[in-house]
Amino acid sequence: MSSREAILGRVRRALADVPRDEAPDDVPVVRDYLRTHSPADAVETLAENLADYRAVVHRTDAAGLPELIGRLLAARGSRSVVVPEGLPEEWLRAAEGVRRVPDATPGELDAVDSVVTGCAVAVAETGTLVLDGSAGQGRRRISLMPDHHVCVVRVPGQVVDSVPQALPRLVPTRPLTWISGPSATSDIELDRVEGVHGPRTLEVVLVTD
Repeated sequence: MSSREAILGRVRRALADVPRDEAPDDVPVVRDYLRTHSPADAVETLAENLADYRAVVHRTDAAGLPELIGRLLAARGSRSVVVPEGLPEEWLRAAEGVRRVPDATPGELDAVDSVVTGCAVAVAETGTLVLDGSAGQGRRRISLMPDHHVCVVRVPGQVVDSVPQALPRLVPTRPLTWISGPSATSDIELDRVEGVHGPRTLEVVLVTD
């Protein structure tokens, strides 16, 4: 007897004395749960939770975005940056001397210093950025291979309180990448190691709409 059969057998025996009319097959599911648990300002909550995950948070307006991205790449010493299709050219206007690299092979991406992307939505309660592969975001691998990721979030338009509020904005058939801070893992002794399966440095730019 398999484990599945054993468990189902125990369930059947437990329900053996329950009349069928008292155990209907179609039981309505109550879905009146809260869609958010955060009464605070969503943008501020997002910034706080991103920082808790050791992401570096920056703020600017649209006019200051190119200069900020240029400074971030220069401070990192980046000589090359992945530019996903559809990323606004203006964003990298101030990144002088930095070689632009389109989506390439994994080996080529591994040699690139940084990547700049937008996002589809950001979840305040969990400090999560969601990329869906649309314009300005590219394929999942470009957010995994370079060691430095700069992600631009338009606020407040792209920020929601909770995951239940984020899901209706997303297309489930698209390749969704959920990012909560830079790549990190811990062993059984809770020793934190960063950069195992993604960038060690995540910088998030909150741009005022």
